Amino acid sequence: MSFTQLNPTVPVYVIGKGPGYAVGVIDYGQEHNLIWVTAINETGEIWCAPNPKVRMDSNWTMGRPKSKAATEDDALRKVEKAGDAAC
Repeated sequence: MSFTQLNPTVPVYVIGKGPGYAVGVIDYGQEHNLIWVTAINETGEIWCAPNPKVRMDSNWTMGRPKSKAATEDDALRKVEKAGDAAC
C-alpha cells in the first residue's frame, strides 16, 4: 500500500458528490482501484473515491470539456435538490 500526496492538488469531479480537489492517492496494489482522497467543494467533506467514480475536471486551456458522466450527474443532483426544496 502506498499513499501519494498531490502537490499541487488536482481538480476532479467525483460522481455522486460533485467537484472537488484530490489531495492524495492511495494505491492498495494491482488487485484494487486507486483511491482518490478528495475534498468536495460544496460541502467541505473529505471522501475516498474509487477510481471509476473520479473524472478530471474540465480545462478550457487544455481543450478538455466536462465529462459526459459529470454533466449527467450535475443534472441529476440539481433535480434532487429541487425535489428536496419542494418538500
